[in-house]
Amino acid sequence: MTDSPSPASPLQLEDRGAVRIIRVHRPDKLNALDSQTLDALHAAFREAAADDAVRVLVLTGSGPKAFVAGADISEMNALTPVQGRDFSLRGQRMMRFVETMPKPVIAMVNGFALGGGLELAMCCHLRIAADSAKVGQPEINLGLIPGFGGTQRLLRLAGRAATLELCLTGAPIDAARAQHLGIVNRVVPAADLEAETMKLAEQLAHAAPLALRGVLDCVNVGGECAIEEGLGYESAQFGLVFSTQDMREGTAAFLERRKPAFHGR
Repeated sequence: MTDSPSPASPLQLEDRGAVRIIRVHRPDKLNALDSQTLDALHAAFREAAADDAVRVLVLTGSGPKAFVAGADISEMNALTPVQGRDFSLRGQRMMRFVETMPKPVIAMVNGFALGGGLELAMCCHLRIAADSAKVGQPEINLGLIPGFGGTQRLLRLAGRAATLELCLTGAPIDAARAQHLGIVNRVVPAADLEAETMKLAEQLAHAAPLALRGVLDCVNVGGECAIEEGLGYESAQFGLVFSTQDMREGTAAFLERRKPAFHGR
């Protein structure tokens, strides 16, 4: 059931049926993102994308305090301008890969999601937060700006006014306001966070994998293009799913008043 990498790894992996849980495991650093952790996350998501047994991913942080408290400041402090740019690109590449994953990724925000932590949560497809969680982009307090996509994804999720407020003031907000702004999808009591997240993950794991992928593709494409282009892409994807066994199974199950059994074919 549990597949944990070597003790030196900054991640812990666990499979629960078709759901893979990826935990950032640097509790002494509040799960802060350094170069090793960014690379480990990229590798873990690539592996999951290629594994047919994995249908849904849940991303979270170890311990009760933090999802990911930010990027590792001790590493950033010594970077040159060129190294800083490369560190930004490293994080952006990993998070863009997560954002364009062909399988749903749920961020289980169990505590602080600040700076790079909020950026990591925002690249996931869905976000469920504990009512005790805090999110924010506090880079301004360090003389920095967000570098892993925070200005861009926050703008798309919460709008210009909220993005400027969070990035210019650096002040964190609670989970309830984050939900109001559209940054997180759901807020649940901290004690129920894992159960509620897994309930959603299992629901998605039983859905048709190719249809899930079609939805993810359409939203990713549509978010970056004119509506006419997005509608055309949607129609093409809609036609494509008619070639799948899952579509035949789903429609037949509906007509026969039974639950469908999807196999990703």
